[in-house]
Amino acid sequence: MLKGSIVALVTPFNEDGSVNFGKLGELLEFHIANNSGGIVILGTTGEASTLTFEEEAEIVKYSVKVVNKRVPLIVGSGSNETEKAVTMSRKYSELGADYVLVITPYYNKTNESGLIKHFTAVADASLCPVIMYNVPGRTGMNMSYHAVEVLSKHPNIYGIKEASGNMSYAMKISKLLNDNFIMLSGNDDIIVPMMAAGAKGVISVLANIAPKNTAKICELCFQNNYAEALKLADSLLTFTNDLFLEVNPIPIKEAMNYFGFNVGGYRAPLDYMSEANLKTLKAEMDNVKELIK
Repeated sequence: MLKGSIVALVTPFNEDGSVNFGKLGELLEFHIANNSGGIVILGTTGEASTLTFEEEAEIVKYSVKVVNKRVPLIVGSGSNETEKAVTMSRKYSELGADYVLVITPYYNKTNESGLIKHFTAVADASLCPVIMYNVPGRTGMNMSYHAVEVLSKHPNIYGIKEASGNMSYAMKISKLLNDNFIMLSGNDDIIVPMMAAGAKGVISVLANIAPKNTAKICELCFQNNYAEALKLADSLLTFTNDLFLEVNPIPIKEAMNYFGFNVGGYRAPLDYMSEANLKTLKAEMDNVKELIK
């Protein structure tokens, strides 16, 4: 079962913009050693939309080899074109992914029946379980409750990463949850209420730099100690919010580099943070540096 703090891993780059596989290996080992319950590669935080198909495949093969089943490895394989999502999901599951993370179609979007057919086609093709990804702030569409209800019954759809930030919607989705269909928070700022509503953990940007803290928040929730979980989450809340001063993953990469992870820069069109936002982020990093050791 997927549970706890699952890091949405950045993709580290060399100075020439190529993928830094040595650093990627270090990051994978870091998260295995520091209580991450799983690792997501090729997600939004991993800048998958700027990687070539060949780069993605190499990242998957390398990560599968390094992780070696020590924790679940989840691979982003979504697309706004169904056949591409089907092809990538099949390919990455063949390469050894434990789960594939599939975003809703974006830009062209779709209607409800098209959305159901999209995820059904992917789930039918994938050799590993599918986690749907609902993030209307990125895609411009929100999965209807009915669509989630229908898809939750597919034997190869294991769950949903819910990142709408709408607690009312999440509470409604919680009615569908069982051992075969789970919910994971897609927002670091509401881990505690999401887990109170039935989420099994979080797919986390914050965990890139604070894996032990994020895992501890989840563990306290599993123990029904929501008061202590909320206290810990609140101590990191300003920093968590500052990681989204600009579009993800710009701030988390700046933070990781500031703390010595040396993950490099970005793929265009992403660019470095503005001086004002970077100053704000650095001030808060100094405030929390003793908390995230």
